[in-house]
Amino acid sequence: ADDIQILRQGLKAILEQDGDIEVTGLAGDGLQAFLLCKEKKPDVALMDMRMPRMDGDEATREIRALDRPDAATLPIIAETADAFEEGQRRARDAGMTALTTKPLNIHELMALLAEHIPEK
Repeated sequence: ADDIQILRQGLKAILEQDGDIEVTGLAGDGLQAFLLCKEKKPDVALMDMRMPRMDGDEATREIRALDRPDAATLPIIAETADAFEEGQRRARDAGMTALTTKPLNIHELMALLAEHIPEK
């Protein structure tokens, strides 16, 4: 989820280029991210912290509150330009699993995904 369309599309292209990852949905705001997670039950969610209609931390709280077993364990990785303690605290308090800073370091993001995506 990211409110900047070119960033969503670019990240999707990068993630899918090797064929190991399938992006099942793109969201332009936190409400869309919540609805996608509710409907699709993804293996992981990448969540921008600052978006219109619903911020990433609020969307994460809504996902965590879903009445189903995977809601508590879904890996949600925060993406934020705020590298300060306040941004990290917001992500932790919302129930996010991990945090990466923007601009994204693809190697760092891929390491987080490898760490948090469950093996099938």
